[in-house]
Amino acid sequence: MIASLFSLKGKKAFVSGSSRGIGRAVAMLLGEAGAEVWFHASRPSPALDATLAEAEKRAIACHSVAADLSGMEGVDQIVRSVRECDILILNASVQRYLTLDEFDGEEFAREFNTNVRASFALVQAFLPGMRARRFGRIVSIGSVNQRKPSPRLGIYAATKAALANLILNCARSSAEFGVTANNVAPGVIATDRNAETLADPAAARKILEQIPVRRFGTPEDCAGIVLLLCSEAGSYITGADIPVAGGMQL
Repeated sequence: MIASLFSLKGKKAFVSGSSRGIGRAVAMLLGEAGAEVWFHASRPSPALDATLAEAEKRAIACHSVAADLSGMEGVDQIVRSVRECDILILNASVQRYLTLDEFDGEEFAREFNTNVRASFALVQAFLPGMRARRFGRIVSIGSVNQRKPSPRLGIYAATKAALANLILNCARSSAEFGVTANNVAPGVIATDRNAETLADPAAARKILEQIPVRRFGTPEDCAGIVLLLCSEAGSYITGADIPVAGGMQL
């Protein structure tokens, strides 16, 4: 009974930004639950190759696609490669640590195009097929910054808030077609993106003071809730914005 509730056998999943970090952990878990998984990175890389090799070692039916999501050409490449998608995980994002007065138009556009526009385009591309098949799962990976924006991540925080709003709107309009849409908002996760900051003892200590559970999260902490939302066990959950932040959002 438990296995069937969480089984994704026969489903096809695409996870953007899944050569490392949260995306990798999510894609691996979806694959271990039975989904056929498309792994993605912005460009060909040893990390993407190693991730695909690990997935094959775990007997996961898998493929990979490298495409830069800062431009629509990358989105088109993904759609041509994947073609059909039952589970869409919008994880890929970019950020730079800058105060608002330090941003220029080019960086603003890069973050919004990658984090919001590309995600919107992928939803538009795959949602009609989900509706036609009367099954679909869309999960965006937001951030605790969408609620508590860091002073040096203002534009990134804005993109995550925009993405969450977009996905919750999708939940309302697609529920009658058997499609659920939810947002998962991680806190401080120990990934390579955060490695430099967390390697500074003083900075790490200051951040930990803001986290009630007094530890940093792991990619696996985020993967479990995504599996729930994509499975039959989570089929009655849509329009949720779920923090996975150790209480940092409080």
